[in-house]
Amino acid sequence: MSRGRRRSRPGTSAREPAREVDGLLVIDKPEGLSSAEVVARVKRLLRARRAGHAGTLDPMATGVLLVCLGSATRLAAYLLADDKGYEGELELGVETDTLDREGRVSRRCEREARSVEEAVLASAMARFVGPIEQVPPMYSALKRDGRPLYELARTGKTVEREARPVRIEKFELLEYRAPRARFAVECSKGTYVRSLVADLGQALGCGAHLTELRRTRSGRFHVSDAVQVDDIRSETINNGLITPAEIAGHFPAYTVPEDLVYSVSCGRQLRWVDAFEGVPCPTGICRLVTASGALLALARVEVGRLRFERVFALRA
Repeated sequence: MSRGRRRSRPGTSAREPAREVDGLLVIDKPEGLSSAEVVARVKRLLRARRAGHAGTLDPMATGVLLVCLGSATRLAAYLLADDKGYEGELELGVETDTLDREGRVSRRCEREARSVEEAVLASAMARFVGPIEQVPPMYSALKRDGRPLYELARTGKTVEREARPVRIEKFELLEYRAPRARFAVECSKGTYVRSLVADLGQALGCGAHLTELRRTRSGRFHVSDAVQVDDIRSETINNGLITPAEIAGHFPAYTVPEDLVYSVSCGRQLRWVDAFEGVPCPTGICRLVTASGALLALARVEVGRLRFERVFALRA
């Protein structure tokens, strides 16, 4: 018997080479996994060279997690900027240090919570709709001097956090059975629903914490379009893969002349008129594509010249 040889599982090779997979998967993240763990699992299942996510979900939360693969990772920043939709549950009368059910209870006001009427709760929620200032929670991935805040929180430290502007488009009561309430939220990027719930509890005078959270939407991508991690197979992945051109589909598209495709794919400086003579210049980001619709670049026009924000190499 030879030594030092790793046995492979039946039906797999000992070393399956990584491959180029370009696109976006809308994953329905299960409870109990971190966003990074989901990305690692998807990357392994697809043998993808590169993978990342656009918008973290806490391990407790479920729902839409956008996993970018290959060249689509270069579009993650644009996806992060999108607004989000959630449904969740909160419990009045109990506060925790993490602002959700996984934390240590820091305050109880159950008697006060039982006296909160449905109309009072709905009215308090409505007061949070619009632009608000929100202080990020200590248990978050934001960094202070290079260290995530949650690491400091776990050692018992609390540091000052600057309030940040966010926008709440909707904070709606769906069902109320005191002390628990189901709700729906539509909000801007950077909003912490845990903090929104905790601030609501403070406004009511009884405290509150988040008990369930499900992201139903991230920008144009809905949970109804999502796939389960356990259903991902490298042989059938193209059925659910959203191409880079589709990801950037909300930007206006301009078809690059065939003789300039290579120049654009290399990021060479070009005047707008040289590529699109007679076509009015766009005022914001535009999408430059081939005749077949493949994404070549995202660009702006400045002083008559194309300024590339992202350039995508042509696949052979």
